[in-house]
Amino acid sequence: MFGREGKEPVHEGSNGWERELLERLSTASLKEQRHARRWNIFFKLLIFSYLFLLIYLGMQGAELGDAAKAKEHTAMVEVNGMISDATRANADTIIEGLRDAFKDEKTKGVVLRINSPGGSPVQSDYVYREIRRLRELYPTIPLHAVIVDVGASGAYYIASAADNIYVNPASIVGSIGVLMNGFGFTGAMEKLGVERRLLTAGESKGMLDPFTPLQEDEVTHVKGLLDEIHQQFIAAVKEGRGERLRDEPQLFSGKFWTGEQSISLGLADAIGDVDFVAREVLKVEQVVDYTPKPDLFKRFADRLGAAMANVLGEQLGLSPAGLR
Repeated sequence: MFGREGKEPVHEGSNGWERELLERLSTASLKEQRHARRWNIFFKLLIFSYLFLLIYLGMQGAELGDAAKAKEHTAMVEVNGMISDATRANADTIIEGLRDAFKDEKTKGVVLRINSPGGSPVQSDYVYREIRRLRELYPTIPLHAVIVDVGASGAYYIASAADNIYVNPASIVGSIGVLMNGFGFTGAMEKLGVERRLLTAGESKGMLDPFTPLQEDEVTHVKGLLDEIHQQFIAAVKEGRGERLRDEPQLFSGKFWTGEQSISLGLADAIGDVDFVAREVLKVEQVVDYTPKPDLFKRFADRLGAAMANVLGEQLGLSPAGLR
């Protein structure tokens, strides 16, 4: 049957498949929107739950810390990692913890827990001098150092200010020396045909430039600086350790020893950890950590960032659990 103008017949079911396709696309779009909305809600709930939990744990930790400080206790301050003005083991942070520990009327003794390969001689000396000052200011509060894995170079510099030094038999102790290192690329430049162009005002301003051959007078000058800092290090150790140091020619050579060997050399006093010192030496088992911590918001941001990265990584198949 044709239309009035002689056109092809119009069948009622001719556009049924189009309508069905549109319905399916609409349904799929709605499902996708609902799916995305659910994930959005899920992540928001996750963030708020994590924030609430972190704040709750932070408050609980503060309450527990306050409760512990209300009783007689052993105060602990940590020196962990490289000693530098740019790291957590910087002089300001360590000194802040030490001052808080000594000022607390319930502190019966302080333990400096050290696990560090050393670092800046300046930062180490700041802490060393502050320990000496606090020990004079609070003569009835002893301070002991406990070396865990490593207490070398600047870390030992700090430890030598303590009343006694306790180690593990396998601890690495010592390295009483000073170094400055770098690289020289003059040979490589010659092979590559590279010309060094260095302009200075001051004849020694380019001293130790890695692209210029070492000059004898520069080496002599730098060695003089290192020797002077080394003598300051030696004087501090001798002042702190006194007659306990053995007459060993290699003691200040920069060598390091095991904890057991360090006791025989007079660099350390006995085997022991933080709990041992608190329980057997200070006779106060309760240990309270006075090491300054990052503020709650920063800790939350760091942990949240790591947690969210893990969740997203798993969803995208980029985490270790998602890789196949």
